[in-house]
Amino acid sequence: MASLYHLAPLTSSDSDAVPPVGRRGCVLVKLSNHNVLRREIGIAAMPRLLQALVARIVAALPDAVVTAVARDVIEVGFIATNPDALPLVIAICRTACLTPVQIDNFSCIPKLVASGATGQAAGDPTLLIERAEAALADAERAVAAPAAPVPGVLDARMIEDVDRALDRGEMLLHYQPKVHIRRQAIDCVEALVRWAHPERGLVLPGEFLPATERAQRMERLTLWTIAQAITDQRALRAQGQNVRIFINMSGHLLADAEFVRLACAAIAAAPDARLGFEVTETSVIRDPAGAIAHLREFDRIGVRISIDDYGAGLSSLAYLKQLPACELKIDKLFITQLTSSNRDPLIVRSTIDLAHALDMEVVAEGVETQAALALLSVMGCDMAQGYFISPPLALAPLAAFLAAEQHRQATQDVRGSFTRRAAGWKRG
Repeated sequence: MASLYHLAPLTSSDSDAVPPVGRRGCVLVKLSNHNVLRREIGIAAMPRLLQALVARIVAALPDAVVTAVARDVIEVGFIATNPDALPLVIAICRTACLTPVQIDNFSCIPKLVASGATGQAAGDPTLLIERAEAALADAERAVAAPAAPVPGVLDARMIEDVDRALDRGEMLLHYQPKVHIRRQAIDCVEALVRWAHPERGLVLPGEFLPATERAQRMERLTLWTIAQAITDQRALRAQGQNVRIFINMSGHLLADAEFVRLACAAIAAAPDARLGFEVTETSVIRDPAGAIAHLREFDRIGVRISIDDYGAGLSSLAYLKQLPACELKIDKLFITQLTSSNRDPLIVRSTIDLAHALDMEVVAEGVETQAALALLSVMGCDMAQGYFISPPLALAPLAAFLAAEQHRQATQDVRGSFTRRAAGWKRG
């Protein structure tokens, strides 16, 4: 762009610098789906995603100063003599970041909101940034303001797309390991559905599962998941890895007697299968009698039951004690701030004690730091799952991960670093 000229960062305090000719501009680009992507690729990988977006904008605007100024915001500073430079820069930034970004095994699709402001080149840069922030806030409100499309129409289209994807063999499973903290061993993994879209790359479940759930059309996808998990499990076993695979179970399926019959038949046809189902307490509360009866049917054929997202919704001891569950998963809401909160450690420790009293093992999901893993070890938590251990992996990388026992590096020597910290929550 001939209208852009190199400029020192907008926050520069060099009072002797010669004011450039033209107007100073500031564009702020915000990654609006930061939290969604963070849950998929992990907190440690997010800086790499942001830097990849910075590199794309730098390539598109070589004369601008492009800086990541927050975990989800990129600042683009420029000088322009063209009065239309601001909308042009915004458009170039958005266009540069349209295509998916490959981070490890994930194809991340960034969703951006961008806006900015211009001012006199010799003006106060702080004021310009404040104006750009206000413009970005307006842009975010404008994106959220339009009335939502009719969910039923969109859901119907998405369900048709999912059915076609199953017909074409575009669905696949990734697996996230659960490590047993004391034994430093991986005995089970959680199956997570991915869509290998021919045009969009790897589509994450947040983009297609909610519509399928709302329409209560999870039966086919779940039966496919069971069959695929059994197939993948046999492939792992052939390589010397015998791990139990846990599958997420939608709430409405627990009340569906026909689905339960089909699922039990599929599992009974594979006597070597080692499966588990993860269910939420909320799904049980919808139809307690039917759900508990069906869970007991699964339990009778060797399927282990795990209570998922414990603490995130309605937690009822009346139902918890009736469930044939062997495992309780503490929601990541309490784990991600475990080492920085005063209350979360107390809640987690009391939940661990409760689960152990009910003869259940405890899994902490969302473990992203060694400090959190160390504190969980001191508390007596049985298993950990999260990006500090491993992100979700396709079948071949999972086999390699298990064969190399890469999880041992994450779990060794975790107890000692939090012995002193443990005294605080024990006194509490």
